[in-house]
Amino acid sequence: MTDVTAPEDGETPLRILLLEDNDLDTELLTAILEDAGLAIVIDRVIARDAFAAATATGCHDIILADYVLPAFDGMSALATARQTCPEVPFVFVSGTLGEDVAVEALKHGATDYVTKQRLDRLPRVILRALSEARAHLRRRAAEQALRDLNGSLEQRVAERTRELAEANAALQHQIAERERIEDALRQAQRLEAVGQLTSGVAHDFNNLLTVIAGNIEFLERAVSDERSKRRLDMMRGAAERGARLTAQLLAFSRRQKLAPVPVQLNQTVASMRDLLQSSMGGSVRIEMTLQPDLWPALVDATQIELIILNLAINARDAMAVGGCLTIETANVQLTAEPSRAEEPNPGDYAMVAVSDTGTGIPPEVLARVFEPFFTTKEVGKGSGLGLAQVYGFAKQSGGGVRIETTLGEGTSVRVYLPRVAAEAVPREVRPVEIDCASARDASDKRVVLVVDDDSDVRDITTTRLGEAGYAIREAGSGLAAIQALETDPCVDLAVLDFAMPGMNGVEVATVIRQRWPQIQILFVTGYADHTALSRIDGDGGEDRVVQKPFRGEDLERKVASILDPRPRLTLVSGGGEASARAAGKARG
Repeated sequence: MTDVTAPEDGETPLRILLLEDNDLDTELLTAILEDAGLAIVIDRVIARDAFAAATATGCHDIILADYVLPAFDGMSALATARQTCPEVPFVFVSGTLGEDVAVEALKHGATDYVTKQRLDRLPRVILRALSEARAHLRRRAAEQALRDLNGSLEQRVAERTRELAEANAALQHQIAERERIEDALRQAQRLEAVGQLTSGVAHDFNNLLTVIAGNIEFLERAVSDERSKRRLDMMRGAAERGARLTAQLLAFSRRQKLAPVPVQLNQTVASMRDLLQSSMGGSVRIEMTLQPDLWPALVDATQIELIILNLAINARDAMAVGGCLTIETANVQLTAEPSRAEEPNPGDYAMVAVSDTGTGIPPEVLARVFEPFFTTKEVGKGSGLGLAQVYGFAKQSGGGVRIETTLGEGTSVRVYLPRVAAEAVPREVRPVEIDCASARDASDKRVVLVVDDDSDVRDITTTRLGEAGYAIREAGSGLAAIQALETDPCVDLAVLDFAMPGMNGVEVATVIRQRWPQIQILFVTGYADHTALSRIDGDGGEDRVVQKPFRGEDLERKVASILDPRPRLTLVSGGGEASARAAGKARG
């Protein structure tokens, strides 16, 4: 290769690869380009190998080629250039290039052509070819940038779409979780409202039953003919059935009196096999799966037996002849928050499950199974209080209930009861008595203050206690009781109704404990908040509560257990020792 001209200082030369065998044509071509004011550097080659090597370097701006060469031809050169440097413009400069050949050359990739007879056109052709090549390069670069941008956009769109999908999934989860919590809250509020209504109804109903049952006892003493006695027996049976009904209502509303003790559920379940088998009537097979190292449960032993029997009877009614009843116990550690009102909170539980192979429970029924009086059984076949009682018992015990059911396959009711972490050490009971020896004769009767807003119930209570040999004083409200004690505090026992307008029984007991701490307290109630009772008189246990309606001589027995065996002490009023007033003291 031979450099024909060099660029002037300060200019960027145009590098031309020239394929030309004629020296005179080379000089003429160079002169024309220089006369046109172009800064050029020409690399001239003649042979095929030199041309191929020059195009492979990729350092030229344009290729000018003769069409006819001694051992080489322009079309072969064009093919080589299109293969090694396709972006470099290729212009034919030939004296023998006909129009047909020129067209064919353009079809094969030549940029343009110039005849040697019209070399004056060459500068314009070169500049146009370079401009088109640069435009083509810019277009290629723009297209590549666009492709890169599209790829980046697609990636960004994909990433954003994924982010939106994740955000949407999280939002849907939050919405579902919120709906679940709202459903659970609505169910809990509904059950709580029904529970409050139920407990109020049970209280009033127990007052009525107390009057009925008490008067039946009084009438029995005056009736002698057998027919009348049979009728009274029927009335007493109806009152007792009513009492059992209110007990179930109180269980649902979590107002029943429980006596929780550590219970080995395995022993409880095993001891009930014969009872359960007789209840099944031989039509249902009973299986038991009892965990050997079961935790003891803190629960009312009598109530849990009733709950298991209740669930077993429900399971029996859901199965055809030949079904299978399974009772299972297990230690369960729960970590998930409850999704329904009846489910237990996280914690350790001793679980007892009653499962059947019956028809299962439809979803619309499952949502209401714990509501009192809701039942799918025929009229007279069930009260609808069974599962409501299970619910109230489990929640009042500090646990919960879960139901797993599949239509056509069966149902499992799991009752979770709080685990006993350690045996409680019973507190030493040191009762304090009242002694009005300075104001009473030794033959005076013990004084009982009966406080109840229901005059009929109060009449039954005072009549029974009066017949039992006690001196009776009455008050129709908590405030009246406090006023009576301020007049004469010489009272041995206050018998308080729990639910009263104004001051309830617990509030009255609180005042008595503060001002006259030696007066004993006994609650007579159709329902009660036993947590509140335990705070006032927690050391008395069952002996401090008599449930309405009275059963047998339960009232008289508990009053006697509080008063009769104890020695008399000195009455303390207002924090100091005081003698009782003689005025206003009650006599038999």
